[in-house]
Amino acid sequence: MGIMTLQLLLLMAVLATVGICHINGTEEVRQNFTTSKINVHKGLQPTTSKALLDNNTRVKGPPSCKDPTSIKLYFKYINTIISCAVFVVGIVGNATLLRIIYQNKCMRNGPNALIASLALGDLIYITIDIPINVYKLLLTKWPFDESSFGLFLCKLVPFLQKASVGITVLNLCALSVDRYRAVASWSRVQGVGIPLFTAIEIFSIWVMSIILAVPEAVGFNMVTFTYMNQTYRTCMLKPETDFMMFYVNWKDWWLFGFYFCVPLACTAIFYTLMTCEMLNHRNGSLRIALSEHLKQRREVAKAVFCLVLIFALCWFPLHLGRLLKKMVYVQNDERRCDLLNFLLIMDYFGINLATVNSCINPIILYFVSKKFKNCFKSCLCCWCYTKNQVSSSGPMNGTSIQCKNHEPGNLITDRSLRKYSD
Repeated sequence: MGIMTLQLLLLMAVLATVGICHINGTEEVRQNFTTSKINVHKGLQPTTSKALLDNNTRVKGPPSCKDPTSIKLYFKYINTIISCAVFVVGIVGNATLLRIIYQNKCMRNGPNALIASLALGDLIYITIDIPINVYKLLLTKWPFDESSFGLFLCKLVPFLQKASVGITVLNLCALSVDRYRAVASWSRVQGVGIPLFTAIEIFSIWVMSIILAVPEAVGFNMVTFTYMNQTYRTCMLKPETDFMMFYVNWKDWWLFGFYFCVPLACTAIFYTLMTCEMLNHRNGSLRIALSEHLKQRREVAKAVFCLVLIFALCWFPLHLGRLLKKMVYVQNDERRCDLLNFLLIMDYFGINLATVNSCINPIILYFVSKKFKNCFKSCLCCWCYTKNQVSSSGPMNGTSIQCKNHEPGNLITDRSLRKYSD
């Protein structure tokens, strides 16, 4: 599964990068990075360093490169195909995942509730942002740019992007902590249903993600500027206060630290503690009796680890490209063109990988978790759903499965599987 997923991610990103390699010329700071801005997944938009801009201010860009920049049509089509594929797979996969968890009582537990929260965040992003991204790429203009609705979209899209990635990051952290708690209390069997602590945790995740996304809604605005005797009006960060100036200057480092390093550090810490805990409890009659239950917990832990790993692979190129631009790119340097060309290639490569992350989680769960795999087959491929995999727990509604293990003579294991499926 791991090799197949990596090959899929690399193939989709490389296809888009091939088109970028044929961009004529290299420099167009306002237009290029603004064009890529709206395609940036979940709030990692490039920023403008100009402060106190008025809506009608005409901004003069730095000295241009010798050759004008233009995007080949086939690159637009490749990128559009990738976005449409992410849209379809993401909508079907995440909606099916939410349906599975909602309609199956045995799937309603703490970790699955966090997974459902993650899927809902991705679904919101895919439904609203990707269509606007495709529109911006194909028409090279912001939708409804001359109307108040265009301004509303200018503030809504970055806000949803940042909120969505915040929901993803915080849910991955919560899942890592949850897996450690499940292993640390391996002798405790919980009942079916979402614990109150988990419900409060999910509510807090969404509130915190929304609060952290507010600067995006405040800072983004429609800006008019002139480049090469042409007037452009697009959506970009327009810092007007000291706080927004501070936010713009440190945004790339903040995104890399909180939205990338924190989930990786959290996973590394709690999975190390979980490994130590499992090594300390390798023996014991109760552990043997609960072996099937613990096996399921290890399966969920493996799934969570794969989610975090794929998240890191999808987002690292985009963060790396943005930090390189922040540290080594000089806007007024006459030799900046070759560097900008490389950064543009890296930027689009990272954009496509980060976008793929919105639809990849249901696929990971399908390959890693046997229970999710059976549920997906039940919901999407009823004709290949066999009674040997799972048995119906009532009238066949496409997703109902029975969670009970029919192993005789093992009452403890049977009880653990009936009451809680970690």
